[in-house]
Amino acid sequence: MTEKKRIYDEASRVDASDGIVDVDGPDAVDIKLTPQAAAETSDRLLRGAFKASGQKRMEHNPHRAKD
Repeated sequence: MTEKKRIYDEASRVDASDGIVDVDGPDAVDIKLTPQAAAETSDRLLRGAFKASGQKRMEHNPHRAKD
């Protein structure tokens, strides 16, 4: 049986120390990234957030494009 993934409404905490980006988030998320990996992850998160926000705004619009 596949468990449904939980959706969180709290942001992760991000800090940097000794050239490493440390991310602590909900559900015991604890990762360390290089600055380059953190920057790429940030870009991907922002693109995903914009896309999801647009989907939410358009969810009741009968003319919305299909994914």
